[in-house]
Amino acid sequence: MRFLLDAEQRAFAASLDALLTAADTPVVIRDWSRGDHASGRALWSRVADAGVFALAVPEAYEGLGPRPVELAVAFVELGRHAVPGPLVETVTAAALLTEADPGTAERLLPALASGERMVTVAPEGAYALDGDAAAVRISWEPGRIRLSPGHGPVRPSLDPARRLTPLLPGGDLLRLPTDEALTWARLAIAAQALGVGLALLDRTVGYVKQRTQFGVPVGSFQAVKHRLADAKIALEFARPLVFGAALTMEPADAAAAKAAACEAAYTTARTALQLHGAIGYTAEYGLSLWLAKARALRTAWGAPEECRALVVSAGDRRR
Repeated sequence: MRFLLDAEQRAFAASLDALLTAADTPVVIRDWSRGDHASGRALWSRVADAGVFALAVPEAYEGLGPRPVELAVAFVELGRHAVPGPLVETVTAAALLTEADPGTAERLLPALASGERMVTVAPEGAYALDGDAAAVRISWEPGRIRLSPGHGPVRPSLDPARRLTPLLPGGDLLRLPTDEALTWARLAIAAQALGVGLALLDRTVGYVKQRTQFGVPVGSFQAVKHRLADAKIALEFARPLVFGAALTMEPADAAAAKAAACEAAYTTARTALQLHGAIGYTAEYGLSLWLAKARALRTAWGAPEECRALVVSAGDRRR
């Protein structure tokens, strides 16, 4: 199936691309990794002003949504520029808080949509992303969600820009969560991973055109072309799954999209690293920012085997 964005959606993607290109996100990412949140918060406000977070918030709470297709469009661009912060967690929180009591929703959702408050969410037993930067921290326990009163020390991550923190127990108990929030999380992760993979592919294609060996660009070698073609095919096969999931918002479709997009991004990251050679490993070289993110997103909000198992079980139920 071929999904084509309409003119308004293409313009939205182009405006986000221009905004994020002007922001020089590699500098923001490195600041964020060191715990310096100033530039990241400024970028967060600009992303919010563009309406990204409002796409996950109902109009009753000063949002624009829910509009999952446009949200997927936005997250592809956020992934393409490797924007740091609890982006997926903010979308997940919007879905959880929409189901909370009206008073809590009215208090938190408008600030989430406007970017005034940064929100993070963590399932029980998992670390919260950027708990040190978030103003609202939600702990997702079996059968209930709580507003956590604080966080523990920052822990190291595969991706230095993903600052992991344990959430403190206790806090106000909200209403029972629904599976819909997990579907939003996996859709956002899938779109973000697709953007990361596309950025890695673009950077690698540009690099092999410039790097020479035996007097010719290495991109002219057939073996290099085959690796890049495999990465391109994987990403193009993942794209319709991402936008298909945005249209249906079925849990199994979101799981399929996440598995496909994250595996495609990871495959592209491995190809990018091999074709760049040793320079790809260096922290100073910008490629490393996308390589680390592709690997970290692969297991965030559901490992590949977990997502595949959900798809298989859903298929069995339909028979």
